[in-house]
Amino acid sequence: MELLWAPWRVEYILGEKSEGCLFCKKTEEKWDRDNLILHRAERTLVMMNRYPYNNGHLLVSPYKHSRDLEGLDDEEIKDLLLIVSRSTTLLKKALNPDGFNVGMNLGRISGAGIEEHLHFHIVPRWSGDTNFMPVLAEARVIPEHLEETYQKLSKLFVNF
Repeated sequence: MELLWAPWRVEYILGEKSEGCLFCKKTEEKWDRDNLILHRAERTLVMMNRYPYNNGHLLVSPYKHSRDLEGLDDEEIKDLLLIVSRSTTLLKKALNPDGFNVGMNLGRISGAGIEEHLHFHIVPRWSGDTNFMPVLAEARVIPEHLEETYQKLSKLFVNF
């Protein structure tokens, strides 16, 4: 049997679960590297997903706390979608994916893990990146450590 190592998961498993909104907290904090924040736009935040579906999985959220699009004004929506678009462009340069899954889950029933603050998921995809592991072993294999991916992406996001 092969062992799969995901040492960053122990923080989540054993760590205290904090109250409040993850996105609002991270917006207020100044430790971007520790929080895996890649970019702060005028109205929008880009951060890596600490528990990714795939290498380079990003979360893009407005600063404004809203559970749905109706809570955002036109400028906030434009900024959010522009940052999603630019983020996919940078991911193409950094990771050379074959495609992307881009979307948001609005409401718990749709699969939202954090339903109180809307956010886009940008998940790079490669031909052959799915396999039997999630189905049979309930495990996902991420080929690169989060810190290495952060290093690659942060260099490109500097000139965002």
